[in-house]
Order: sequence, then C-alpha cells, then structure tokens
Amino acid sequence: MAEPAPARPATQPTAQPAGVVGRGTAWALTLAGLIGLIAAFVLLVEKVALLADPTYVPSCSINPVLSCGSVMNTDQAAAFGFPNPVLGVAGFAALLTIGVVLLTRAKMPGWFWWGIQAGTTFGVVFVHWLIFQSLYRIGALCPYCMIVWVAAITAFVSTTAHNVKTGQIPLPSRLRAIVSYGPSVITVWLVVIAGLIAVRFWDYWVTLGN
Repeated sequence: MAEPAPARPATQPTAQPAGVVGRGTAWALTLAGLIGLIAAFVLLVEKVALLADPTYVPSCSINPVLSCGSVMNTDQAAAFGFPNPVLGVAGFAALLTIGVVLLTRAKMPGWFWWGIQAGTTFGVVFVHWLIFQSLYRIGALCPYCMIVWVAAITAFVSTTAHNVKTGQIPLPSRLRAIVSYGPSVITVWLVVIAGLIAVRFWDYWVTLGN
C-alpha cells in the first residue's frame, strides 16, 4: 500500500516584483495628482490676485472659519520663502504624470518607488504641519487647502501600500496583509482630522443653528 504524500507546508504570501503596480494604485496616484493640482493651482491664482490687490477677497473666504484670505496672509502660507501653492503645483503635477505613466502598465525600478515614497512622505508631513498651524495657530481653514490635505494623504497611503506589498518596505508576511485595508486607513485618517476640526471650531459651528 502506497504511503500518503506528505502534506505541503502552508505557503506564505510573497512580495510582488517592485515594478508591478496594481490598477488601483495607479488610479489613486492619478486622481490624487489631478485633484491636488487643481486645488493648488486655484490657490496660486488666488494668492497672485491677493498680492496684486490687498483688498481682494478670495473665492474660498466664506465665513470667519472657512477663510482662505486669513490663511494666505500668514507666514505659514510661505513656509519656504515662496507661496506654498507653488510647491503644490510642482509636486502634484509630478504625481499626476507618474500616475498616468503607471496607468500604461509601465514597470518602474525599485529606486523610482523609493523616490515616490520620499516625495509623498514629505508631502504628508508638510500637510500635517499646515493642519496644526491652521487649527491651533491661525484659527482658520482654507477649503482648497483641505482638498490638498486629502490628496496628499491618499497619495502617501497608496504609495506606502504598494511599497509594502512589493517588499520595497520590508515587513513580515502577516503584517503585509494590512495593506489591503488602504482605503479604510484613508477613511479613518480623514475622519480623525474632521473630528479635530469639529472640536477646534465647535463654538462657531453651534452658532450656525441659531
């Protein structure tokens, strides 16, 4: 009687080749780049108009809290010595280009993904510095800036998820499965920020119902 074949050991998920990118990641980077670029460009146009005419009221100055003008006239709005939207236009234009290239199924080398990771990490860190400044130093929110926040967070999470999935960022196989929850991570992240906004300006929000 033949002996039963030995059971095969359970296989662990392996990393994908670094150059392979899913359509979801490509679309996420493309849309984040496009939306972020539009918001940053509008902000730049508004900033130029404000520089040309100090009495100009930006289109996104809606009330004492949602007020682009209050934000644009601060030192934080030119953190590197020039208007922040200039940096946003350049960064999101590059991200949009990368996303479109990835949609063609082009395979990029590992170093390329490290570059995207560095760029999106810088972007998300800078954005959170601006969030802190807006909430607790300036005391006003810029609607177009908040669109940029969403785009930067989406780009960072999507890039990080890809790099973990492909092994660019080494993690144990069990932890690698977490990257499948990327959309949920983005959602929770944005809900936390929305909660901070609600708490910070609660005294104003409650007056709107009166």
